Amino acid sequence: MECLALPVLPAETDGGSVVLGPGADEASEALGVDLLGVLEGMAATGRAGEITRVPVLVGEWRLVLLVGVGDLSSTSFRRAGAALARAVKDRASVATSIASIAPPAEFRAFVIGTMLGSFEFHWRSEGAKARPVPRVVLAGLDESPTHRDELRLALALGGAGWRSRLLATVPSNLKNPAWLADQAVEMAAPAGLAVRVWDEKELAEQGFGGILGVGRASATPPRLIQVSYEPSAEHGSDLRHVVLVGKGITFDSGGLSIKPAQGMATMKRDMTGGAVVLATMAALADVGCRVRVTGLVAAAENAVGGDALRPGDVITHFGGRTSEVNNTDAEGRLVLADAMAYAVAELEPDVLVDVATLTGAMKVALGLQTGGLFANDEVLAQRLLECGDAAGEPLWRMPLAADYEEKLESKVADADNAAGGPGAITAALFLQHFTGGLPWAHLDIASVGDSTSDRHEWTEGPTGFGPRLLLDWLGQAEPLAAVGAR
Repeated sequence: MECLALPVLPAETDGGSVVLGPGADEASEALGVDLLGVLEGMAATGRAGEITRVPVLVGEWRLVLLVGVGDLSSTSFRRAGAALARAVKDRASVATSIASIAPPAEFRAFVIGTMLGSFEFHWRSEGAKARPVPRVVLAGLDESPTHRDELRLALALGGAGWRSRLLATVPSNLKNPAWLADQAVEMAAPAGLAVRVWDEKELAEQGFGGILGVGRASATPPRLIQVSYEPSAEHGSDLRHVVLVGKGITFDSGGLSIKPAQGMATMKRDMTGGAVVLATMAALADVGCRVRVTGLVAAAENAVGGDALRPGDVITHFGGRTSEVNNTDAEGRLVLADAMAYAVAELEPDVLVDVATLTGAMKVALGLQTGGLFANDEVLAQRLLECGDAAGEPLWRMPLAADYEEKLESKVADADNAAGGPGAITAALFLQHFTGGLPWAHLDIASVGDSTSDRHEWTEGPTGFGPRLLLDWLGQAEPLAAVGAR
């Protein structure tokens, strides 16, 4: 092993010394280094993710990392894993005893943090600036079924986070609606999923006016992607049905209501909701999901051109409801509305959840570290809030304030897509008209669509926020218990 990583626990009492975890005594003796003395000399605190480096040259060892694990919570272990992953980039291998002191849920969090803190994406001609460590050895663990099961689950959850982040990071000169549909087809077979894709001709024939309208000025036509999961007898089947709907705007120029240049800089990730849905679908079998789940991704590129939607145009959504488009940069709700209306009319869901980087107003309201949640069902809202906290993808519930319904009024159509402020609330109210009264949750993740720096398990750039919390929910034994009860 090139690197060795050992856990550091905070002092048990004020004024006490930090505590080194398993393997420290043996390592100190083998290296001839007082590791506890090193920590004291560096004034280490043991806070989660704190790294103390000790260069060595003994046998194959080149570096010892003393990693703070804080209060031993899932959050602290997740952050410790992410910090370790960054510290060993470009190294050949690392062995760590950190996981050996973690209970099952915290063990899982450590593995997930290590995976997501390793994330890299590049198109550099000379290769990546830094490469993830290819080998991580979890030392001091027994071969119990619990550890094997938790490792399998952690790999599924961390892999879903990685996949959604990767899809959101791909540049839009490659990523377009057809490419996104191809990714769905490619992932479907290994995950045991069925896929259906509507092209622009089929969308027109069936009346998907929102998706077509938003995508009609682009050189790459829109798509509607449907991915379907059926639970196996192994997991225990449940005929109840969840539909996940993701916004798949593969680039958002704002259309004729064009964004300023700075506002366009991150718009390759405006399909993060769609990426979250695809990543979630691909991992459902791995987390033992027992209910039917259908994922819908409404994919389009919002471009500027001679055939672009104009302010004042009226479009007809799937099912017949009409929208006056007075802001072509409020396009996400237009494509989501089509997919949601289709789900209600054709798929007979018990629960509907949509995910979208929908409004800049959400970033104003919540900052950059918390996603917004709107819901018309108390049980569903509470479960998603709890799963977000547990998974490290926190949500804050926002009000579906009916007092703002009058802002949606249009003189010529059923609704105006440019209802104005409070922008996140009026957008959610717009979407609520396409839920058919079903239990519904709307995740506006525009606030957490991008990270401005490497911070804990987040890496700078698109975050892919959402699949871990959804999988935590859908992987529960009874994810729909009491949802929709009146």
